[in-house]
Amino acid sequence: MAERDPEPGAVVLAKPSHPHESAHLHVTGQARYTDDLAEPGDMLHLCFGQSTEAHARIVSMDLEAVREAPGVHSVYTAADIPGANDVAPVAHDDPLLAEDEVVSHGQALFLVAATSRDAARRAARLAKVEYEPLDAAITSAQARAANSLIEPTQRMARGDAGAALASAPHRAKGAFEMGGQDHFYLEGQIAVATPDEDGAIHIVSSTQHPSEVQHLVAHMLGLTSADVTVEVRRMGGAFGGKETQAALFAAAAALVAARTGRPAKLRCDRDDDMVMTGKRHPFEVAYEVGYDEEGHLLALSLFLSSPCGASVDLSPAINDRAMFHADNCYYLPDVEIVSERLKTNTVSATAFRGFGGPQGMLAIERILDDVAARLGRDPLEVRLANLYAAGRSETPYGMEIKDNIAPEMIARLRENARYDARSKAIATFNAQSPILKRGLALTPVKFGISFTTTHLNQAGALVHVYADGSIQVNHGGTEMGQGVYVKVAQVVADVFGVPLGTIRCTATRTDKVPNTSATAASSGADLNGMAAFNAASTIKARLVDFLSRTYACAPEDVTFGADGVQAGAARLTFGEVARRAQIGRVSLSSTGFYATPDIAYDRAAHKGRPFYYFSYGAAVSEVAVDTLTGEHKVLAVDILHDVGASLNPAIDKGQIEGGFVQGQGWLTTEELVWDAKGRLLTHSPATYKIPTASDRPKRLTIELWDGQNVEPTINRSKAVGEPPFMLAISVFSALNRAVAACLPEARCLPPLDAPATPEKVLAAIAGHRKEGTQA
Repeated sequence: MAERDPEPGAVVLAKPSHPHESAHLHVTGQARYTDDLAEPGDMLHLCFGQSTEAHARIVSMDLEAVREAPGVHSVYTAADIPGANDVAPVAHDDPLLAEDEVVSHGQALFLVAATSRDAARRAARLAKVEYEPLDAAITSAQARAANSLIEPTQRMARGDAGAALASAPHRAKGAFEMGGQDHFYLEGQIAVATPDEDGAIHIVSSTQHPSEVQHLVAHMLGLTSADVTVEVRRMGGAFGGKETQAALFAAAAALVAARTGRPAKLRCDRDDDMVMTGKRHPFEVAYEVGYDEEGHLLALSLFLSSPCGASVDLSPAINDRAMFHADNCYYLPDVEIVSERLKTNTVSATAFRGFGGPQGMLAIERILDDVAARLGRDPLEVRLANLYAAGRSETPYGMEIKDNIAPEMIARLRENARYDARSKAIATFNAQSPILKRGLALTPVKFGISFTTTHLNQAGALVHVYADGSIQVNHGGTEMGQGVYVKVAQVVADVFGVPLGTIRCTATRTDKVPNTSATAASSGADLNGMAAFNAASTIKARLVDFLSRTYACAPEDVTFGADGVQAGAARLTFGEVARRAQIGRVSLSSTGFYATPDIAYDRAAHKGRPFYYFSYGAAVSEVAVDTLTGEHKVLAVDILHDVGASLNPAIDKGQIEGGFVQGQGWLTTEELVWDAKGRLLTHSPATYKIPTASDRPKRLTIELWDGQNVEPTINRSKAVGEPPFMLAISVFSALNRAVAACLPEARCLPPLDAPATPEKVLAAIAGHRKEGTQA
């Protein structure tokens, strides 16, 4: 059976690989998503009417033409909402439908219900809305000038950074920007609401947070949470974009279903989806760093500024995590990290894979590249000089690093990827190649695992063993392609010693497992796997007690395994045990619960232990840049990543590859552009470039670190969803080195911002040559 808490130092073997539980359905087209569900004849289809202003007072809204349009059944405004006009996760500042004021372009004004989706979309465009424009803060500079913040500026510090800077033998200042990122999930935002008897309502939603959707819909309709059931079988991708953003669409469908008594469906058009939903937070970074001749960081003053959009959403926690990860794998002796959270009249930024961690991590990696360039050293040597180590193991927020495997991982990857030999070969190539320049970089990752809002670190599960020996598992985790269902199924199968095919995972539903947290923070398998383990273990304990009584043997003489169940001298199949236990009136159903232990964080002081453990990784990336066009190619990538004792190596490797490529897209091709009026210009696949198969490195090797979690997680495994995303920082670092090769004698870092589009690469080449020549 699965060991929850092996003795310290015990070896826990990684579990065998199994296909994703829906893989056969995905490849044959039989996997059913929300839009694949059969539509009853009286289904109503919905579309939002959207604001054409970024910030304005609504003077009047004439919807007569909308109501009279062909196929329209009804039109709804904020006045038609019976309860709270709110779909915000925390701050109650995100209305379902705008009332007196709009605060971003594309904001929902009204809702059209029609007999077809096309009819609803056509009708929504017929509205006549009169606005009184108000001052709008579209850019960070405009928001800063207006002192427009979502919350007070935050500060995390240790020691005296100012004094340490003053005494440092070398000092440097720098600044750069990194852009946001659209989630670009394959399945867009969608929800179907069906009225049930006595005022209850059932919602099928593509959401990472069914319980939050349930509670918000209940408040919006003036119902109790018990009246609302939210169901999620699977999502076609989410990446954080369906943690809070799905509530808008689910609430709209629920409003219409409640008002009309008919099922209602809102399937968002891709352009509308990109305009209306939040993105990754862009950041502006400024720093002053003090260091010695060997590249040791002696002092750091770091300023992180993020335009958060028009509402709070999850921005406080996201920006907090950027501060948490501004150390990455490095000890910062005297440090001050200041985080500015700006309120802008753009769609609110939201959760995205890494949740602020990538932005903080990119900042410190950029700083180390800068120090290395100024000293004329290999950036890897500067990174090694600053790693956490004995006596240098406390983070800026006061958490002790007890599981530091970064030095060993970097050393192994450095050798296996032939970093030193390739660096020399690339230097020779660059000296002989006037147009094409290559770059190589090795960057590590240390990513904290847990929700930094402590109470979210909990999960529930429900396990049924049927009399024929089949097992049904339900838990609070949602499946968005990451494989949490198959991992949890493996955990339960191990408890009972039965084949994986014995387990049936059912759709996540709020009426089966209540009050769950979002499937986010990379914690889906950690939390739900342990909750399911606890539920299954409760049933197993009952079976052991029953069998020991029935067959007059000691409990320790009852074993479950691949060959069946041994009870003293008797051997039975698991199905026989289940049938006999049912006849013997033994309960074969149990709930399970798990709350992550030993974590606490004082946000006011920015001190504590916000993370249960860290996941580590390292990547070597090699790139080539055409200095005439600014185009680049990622030639080869070698990854060594830590997933503890893997629950499913094949699933984990898939997550690592997908996360890396998505991170590569954030840093190289995915550029969000708004115009001066706050309109998103990159709102479709025609104007927004995600990585494609041709962007994948021709050679990509992925190896799993052969270790286990020091903490007693499920089977001593580690989370895998978010940490691999940040391995792609190695691509950005390699691009900087390739650009720097245009003027190798210059001891400065090229002024390259992310994403490193061809235009930005060309600008960085020109800026580097100019700065290097002047220096």
